[in-house]
Amino acid sequence: MGRDLIVKEFRFWRQLINFWSVLFLGFIIYDFITPDGRGNILNILATIYISALAIYVSNKEFERWYNRHRGQHPGEIFVITWSVLVAFLIIASFTFRPAYELPSAVVSSYVAVLTILAITRKSKELYQRRRS
Repeated sequence: MGRDLIVKEFRFWRQLINFWSVLFLGFIIYDFITPDGRGNILNILATIYISALAIYVSNKEFERWYNRHRGQHPGEIFVITWSVLVAFLIIASFTFRPAYELPSAVVSSYVAVLTILAITRKSKELYQRRRS
């Protein structure tokens, strides 16, 4: 019973983070494509996205350290997606929209995603070392 609850909880948080990821990344692209983009909404979405991601990752790491989580959902996928998007926006802004400025919400979210990945990788490494 307890294991099923943990699995359902992880599934919920993973689905929630996937939803906010798609929504946030979609609005980032919309902001780039639209001349009068909605930069203000990006701040709100960034806050929600990073908060949900931090809760999901913290919960996942906590469960790992208490030997209740063994799932494999690598955060590198998020980092690759973010890296491709940010690189595209920087390159495309020079090519297609010289007046475009990369919103600070996008930059800070990218840095937060990189930071969260680095911390979780270190946590996983320490956990594996402790177990051996």
